[in-house]
Amino acid sequence: MLSGRHSSGSLRVAVVGVGVLGACVGWNLARRGADVVLVDAGQPGEGVTNWSFSWVNASNKTRRRSYFDLNVAGMTAYRELADAVGPDSWWHPTGHLRWAGDPAAEARFLETAELLAAWGYRVEVRTGAEVRRDLEPALAVPDSAPVLFYPAEAWVHGRQLVGRLVGRAVESGAERRFGTAVRDIGIGGDGTVRTVTLADGSRLDVDAVVNAAGPGASLVAGLVARQLPMRREPGVVTRIACAEVPIRRAMHAPHVEIRPDGDGSVVLHSREIDALIDTGAEAAELARLLQEAARQVVPELGECRIARTRVAERPIPADGFPSVGAVPSVPGYYEAVSHSGITLGPVLGRLLASEILTGRRDEMLADFRPERFGA
Repeated sequence: MLSGRHSSGSLRVAVVGVGVLGACVGWNLARRGADVVLVDAGQPGEGVTNWSFSWVNASNKTRRRSYFDLNVAGMTAYRELADAVGPDSWWHPTGHLRWAGDPAAEARFLETAELLAAWGYRVEVRTGAEVRRDLEPALAVPDSAPVLFYPAEAWVHGRQLVGRLVGRAVESGAERRFGTAVRDIGIGGDGTVRTVTLADGSRLDVDAVVNAAGPGASLVAGLVARQLPMRREPGVVTRIACAEVPIRRAMHAPHVEIRPDGDGSVVLHSREIDALIDTGAEAAELARLLQEAARQVVPELGECRIARTRVAERPIPADGFPSVGAVPSVPGYYEAVSHSGITLGPVLGRLLASEILTGRRDEMLADFRPERFGA
């Protein structure tokens, strides 16, 4: 536990990066009495959080049991968060659909469904005809195709959620410093974090810094002479504007991922099309390919208009797993860096805030500690 030096007597914490992870950490700290400064080079929720598929799930997280369990805890934390701050238009617990386009992929999906069921995770196997009849009438899915339905999964409007959490943090006394980047993190003679200097020339006296800077996390880590290895894994996301959104839930179809986005829009993503980013293809062409793939699944989406497209870097530590918690070599410096930040934000925000305020390290984060990457 850190001892606060701020004039109010509260622990003063700068949270660097106010996407979904930073917002969750900041809100949890502020509501527990910390003196929080939210810092973002842009505007809250406008970075990778706004250009994520924003799918709350654990069905795609079976590579390590502890990671699966952490994501399940994230799903539970979302239901608690919706109760705490109000669900409004950001929370959409409508389930998730997945089906395959070839026998090999279908066999893999069904095998994963069996594993998930054995782990106590809710999954239903339906036919395409049943899905059209009961869930999504606009889909062009073969009648006999097996479709996995995960009823406990959801999608989130990330930018709206971040706005809600920032508002609640400010109500609890948090300070906002948006539109200015962190330029330096000062370390005292005892080796602990003491100051944060911003690009606008201001300097913050702090007791702790949380690095929640997403794709820029390795640069922030470098300010305390730490190497945080990150993958380079860009993704392209397109929003299309529809007069009427023809689907209700997130889905993984063959070759494309589709979900509603509220306000008459639909989000499209495809890992196959991500693979074309480094070939030099223009964003407009990638968007056209995404819409064409989506039209094969939901024909009505062919009538929609491409509104915005963005190629964003995903914030993925080198081994693919989160880096969350204190870095022992730099007292007062913490990391909250992860892919799947949408699913994990509420649980990581709660666990990390507790660790900062009490010094207790939760066992749920044992496999995801920053020190696995070295000093």
